[in-house]
Amino acid sequence: MGEHSRTTFPPEILEQWAGSGLDLNALFSAGHLGERMGVRVVEASPDRVVGTMPVEGNTQPYGLLHGGASAVLAETLGSVGAMLHGGPGRFAVGVDLNCTHHRGVRSGLVTGVATPVHRGRTTATYEIVVTDEQDKRVCSARLTCLLRDNDAS
Repeated sequence: MGEHSRTTFPPEILEQWAGSGLDLNALFSAGHLGERMGVRVVEASPDRVVGTMPVEGNTQPYGLLHGGASAVLAETLGSVGAMLHGGPGRFAVGVDLNCTHHRGVRSGLVTGVATPVHRGRTTATYEIVVTDEQDKRVCSARLTCLLRDNDAS
């Protein structure tokens, strides 16, 4: 769905993950589902993750942005934040996602911004606000992830 853009990471994240041998852009991407939906992670740090998604191709039968599409965007962004908070030796698993849909969108691009509500040793919770191109709130979401040790590290 177009060419892939690279995510912007702060220098301290690049330094923290430098010895891991992992491609941060691949690891902290939207994955196969997000790729099919056109999700792009634009900026990523434990404090703020920003991503976009086109409305076109992600609508329900009435032509409005599908609520599940907003949920995919929200979970993607919140999970990236939780993974970055956990660091190279941990991975995040979503255990609770809730979304409130405020308004319909028929076209354009939606933007999600994930910010931490709680960043603990074993869990991380992010609030994700999805807005339309006029900066009107489309969806409010909250994601809680369990942080697990990465046995491969």
